Amino acid sequence: MKQIPYWLDTAPALPDRSGKDMPDEADVVVIGGGITGLSTAYHAARKGARVILVEKDKVGSGASGRNGSMCTQGITISTAEARKRYGQQRARELYDAFRDAVDAVEEITRTEEIDCDFHRAGRLAVAAKPRHFEAMRSKQRDLAENFGHETQLLTRGELKSELSSDFYHGALLDPDSAALHVGKYVHGLAEAAERAGAEIHERNAATGLTRLPGGGFVVETLHGSIRAKQVMAATDAYTDRSLPWFRKRLINVGSFIIVTEPLGEERAKALIPNGRLVVDSKNIGHYIRLTPDNRLAFGGRAAFTPSNPASDVKSGDILKRDMTASFPQLAGVRIDYLWGGRVGFSWDRIPHAGEVNGLYYAMGYCGHGVQMATYMGRAVAEMMDGRPEANPLRGLGFPKVPVPFYNGTAWFLPFGGAYYQAKDKLR
Repeated sequence: MKQIPYWLDTAPALPDRSGKDMPDEADVVVIGGGITGLSTAYHAARKGARVILVEKDKVGSGASGRNGSMCTQGITISTAEARKRYGQQRARELYDAFRDAVDAVEEITRTEEIDCDFHRAGRLAVAAKPRHFEAMRSKQRDLAENFGHETQLLTRGELKSELSSDFYHGALLDPDSAALHVGKYVHGLAEAAERAGAEIHERNAATGLTRLPGGGFVVETLHGSIRAKQVMAATDAYTDRSLPWFRKRLINVGSFIIVTEPLGEERAKALIPNGRLVVDSKNIGHYIRLTPDNRLAFGGRAAFTPSNPASDVKSGDILKRDMTASFPQLAGVRIDYLWGGRVGFSWDRIPHAGEVNGLYYAMGYCGHGVQMATYMGRAVAEMMDGRPEANPLRGLGFPKVPVPFYNGTAWFLPFGGAYYQAKDKLR
């Protein structure tokens, strides 16, 4: 069993982008080589800016290469909660942004000919309990009447044609959510950014940031300093102590995934006949999909501990137990891949983007990072070019985590996890 992300292991090999000489100046410095940073670098370079991207490891080594490889529509909070907070018009604007984000991924893969298996697979939101399915009836009406989004409600019997599992009580099908191979996507996005003129410097962490009195910044890195007119923080769950303002606003939650041995096309299609993406309705739920080579990927918040080899193995055991509960026919199937990583959550469970003290940022994607990171990278490039209205998340604020002396270490997560697990058992 490999304890590395399947998506990165099965993507084409990356060139070595480390050890290059750092320039003295740039128009834009992007800190972070995940999807947010690469999208920002790509779009800013296409506008003619001289862009330098610095990444402390390899591009895609953080959450961008460790996720479920899903591009799903739908906001990170319920539509009812969005309406309560922001009003119907603003809630609709935010919902549309999440839909547009999937289109943005499709557009860039098509424009740059990124071969990453992008296709509109559709997402099944499956009901873990009967009352969850009843709530889906109301959600379907709300989406159609107030958000212009048509979905299909599937009863437990109708779900049989989509999912070979007796574990769920129905589903809500969104036909337009997309699947892709996120490792190939990240690598292709890096190559597209370089073709546009951006320079990528790997294994070169940003270690400090100084705002200059006359405008701009000096960015300190492991391999020298660089003066920049504009700087973008694209670090999300992997934000370190060099950016303390953001660490006080992000909760980094562990997420873990197992991937089976190849099942063969016939057996894989018997599990999920139409290749849908599957997300269940629990607070501490699972996300499930087939890979392009007919394996089953099964992920979730299996444990509320930091990812490391030992905790990943424990989480993998939990996920395998849950996988066989949902799909008993997979008992005895070999697990070929197991890995963990961090997902950036904001306190209000909404992504945030903007400018603070002259520094641009986009982060806190709350599990919707593939599409929203792509979309917000493009938006930040527009903001840097003098178009603040391009930010669909403008005006939302970015609240601190309201825990005394919080500095980015979420010691309280096991308690929160236990609370939501108890709710899942009761509801």
